[in-house]
Amino acid sequence: MLHAFRNLFLGHAPRWYKLTILAFLAINPLVLLLGGTQGATIAAWCIVLQFIFTLAMALKCYPLQPGGLLALEAVLLGLTHPDSVYQHTVTAFPILLLLIFMVAGIFFLKEMLVFCFTKLLLKVRSNLFLAFLFCGVSAVLAAFLDALTVLAVIITVAMGFYEVYHKVASGKAHHDPHDSAVDEHVGELHRSDLDAFRAVLRGLLMHAGAGTVIGGVMTPVGQPQNVLIAEQAGWSFAEFFWQVAPVTLPVFGVGIVTCLVVERLQWFGYGACLPDAVRNVLEAYDRQQQAQRTQRDVAIIVVQAITALILVFALALQLAEVGLIGLLVIVLATAFTGVTEEHRLGKAFEAALPFTALIVVFFVIVAQIHDQHLFEPVVGWALQESGPARAAIFYLASGLLSSVSDNVFVATIYITEVKAALLEGAITAPEFGRLAVAINTGTNIPSIATPNGQAALLFLLTSAVAPLIRLSYGRMVWMALPYTITLTLSGLWAVLYLL
Repeated sequence: MLHAFRNLFLGHAPRWYKLTILAFLAINPLVLLLGGTQGATIAAWCIVLQFIFTLAMALKCYPLQPGGLLALEAVLLGLTHPDSVYQHTVTAFPILLLLIFMVAGIFFLKEMLVFCFTKLLLKVRSNLFLAFLFCGVSAVLAAFLDALTVLAVIITVAMGFYEVYHKVASGKAHHDPHDSAVDEHVGELHRSDLDAFRAVLRGLLMHAGAGTVIGGVMTPVGQPQNVLIAEQAGWSFAEFFWQVAPVTLPVFGVGIVTCLVVERLQWFGYGACLPDAVRNVLEAYDRQQQAQRTQRDVAIIVVQAITALILVFALALQLAEVGLIGLLVIVLATAFTGVTEEHRLGKAFEAALPFTALIVVFFVIVAQIHDQHLFEPVVGWALQESGPARAAIFYLASGLLSSVSDNVFVATIYITEVKAALLEGAITAPEFGRLAVAINTGTNIPSIATPNGQAALLFLLTSAVAPLIRLSYGRMVWMALPYTITLTLSGLWAVLYLL
């Protein structure tokens, strides 16, 4: 029976991983008891770092279960309270709505997206220009839509490409049932091409992820915390854009240059070329689909294209909360394409719901950070500074904390403290504006360093496509490193000299 329980615990995760999680769970109460007056603070930091470890090992075990056990222990040890967790969850409810409905809505646009991006991938033969398109288009879309929504589109497209080639490499026809996660049927002649194709998709996804960062920082709708900062500052859409422009426009230019340089020089895992064998398979698939495409198939693509235009229009004009617009997409894209069976609707939610549950677990860690005041020393230190250095400190501090926590949470803490300082007369209105820009850019730009720093990047890490293309936490950090360095430094320079 003991052997059975040992095998059931965390399923197929490696034995060393299981023992590590058990060690974490055993050590934390001891740290709390033996740490004296600082025991709670030390234990809380331990759990934060341990949770990051579960994210880093996402390919060994989905972080929901081990992270959930750590979160449960945090509550049981009194480091946070269920009411605090609930309040943070309610505050982030728009993000949960987005995950539940928008990601599912994108699923029902899959045929149209794969059709458009297949044409793009096959027409553009320059990997340098392709990388530029993925980065640049993602940046522009993220500025007017939402970073996570944009990356969800790219993930859907990448998943479609991978499934097409993997099925052919496994010796199956396009209509045959197939599991893309299993490589045992892939022929030896296809393995090197498959690895190269994985490298191509990794590069494009990371360029797109960087694009959502440099574009999402520019407008109130790009990232959830941007809305909060705009509301506190009383800025309209246009005012927000021009207030942050001294920082975001140089960063945008540096981001595009970084994309081109790393792709051209094949640094940090970028620069892989699409193998001819893969291109031939995708071209053959495209020709087959075109030959077999019926009037019904064309009608589905047309409906999905119209729905996508409605999506862009609704998001750009902020006609409703993003998640509710996602629900609108589900209704339109299914009602007019004949998808009415419950099991077909349910499949669309499979990708988003595990991540939604993980985000709620993450809010337990965020609630613990709040209840134990882990970030307060940094906030207090930043407010004590004066002159141009103060904005730079806010930029760097918010970026550092966002990379290990949640950028929405960090932005909430910082903008609330700064607004309180304004109301108390401790800072002037122009200084408040500079600090608001520093907080907005700080929580958006340096947080690209880790997947947990950006909800969109964390979604990519835990998506179904990540293990297929071997995109681990460590590899994401490595591939994001050139962007982290260039974007953070250019943003810091702009905060110091252009604000």
